[in-house]
Amino acid sequence: MRNAGVAGQMGKQVIVALDFASGKEALDFLGLFAKSGRKPFVKIGMELFYAEGPEIVRKAKALGHKVFLDLKVHDIPNTARRAMASVAAIGADIVNVHAAGGSAMMKAALEGLAEGAGAGRKPLLIAVTQLTSTDAATLRDELLISRPMEETVLSYARLAAASGLAGVVCSPREAPAVKTACGNGFLAVTPGVRFADGEVGDQKRVATPADAARLGSDMIVMGRPITRAADPAAAYARACAEFGVS
Repeated sequence: MRNAGVAGQMGKQVIVALDFASGKEALDFLGLFAKSGRKPFVKIGMELFYAEGPEIVRKAKALGHKVFLDLKVHDIPNTARRAMASVAAIGADIVNVHAAGGSAMMKAALEGLAEGAGAGRKPLLIAVTQLTSTDAATLRDELLISRPMEETVLSYARLAAASGLAGVVCSPREAPAVKTACGNGFLAVTPGVRFADGEVGDQKRVATPADAARLGSDMIVMGRPITRAADPAAAYARACAEFGVS
């Protein structure tokens, strides 16, 4: 398996989802951390990227933040390869595809990253297994997948590992099985994380930061519990403490 030991190299991380409609909102939010001296790892998803383009990634990087560019590429192999060749030059630290695109697409995406990065640093590539807004009923009745959620996620994780990817996006609940099947060096990046006293929102397979740590998550992704908190810097510090990040 390639990329063995990536989880250890990256270290545990609390990633803050910058789910804002504009670059100004996102940058104003990051400015709230200036006094704390901390530079959270941030996730830039489709909403913000489509509004602002590659420049928002560059601006976050210039401020000292690591970036997970969450575009969830899912297309034919050649399109995925060309898309990732373009993405590689933007400067993100982690990028992703949908594992449902299959091994040929994932391998092509890796090739694209290598082509686009050239002699520079290539972003890590991870694969989405199943969205944390998907529950067993949706999996069965709408996606027509008859296998249980954990079995489906595990199959996608194995496929991603065999394709050379660095890890997967899954819920904390599936992290133990992913680690057992793919090794401790294979990244388990887990959204759907909420504080015990917080709202679940549209997430269905959720856990607290402490639960995620216990289950073996390497990186947790938190959006609204931090971005909409009265004191985002304090909420981020709480997430780090509960997840076990110094």
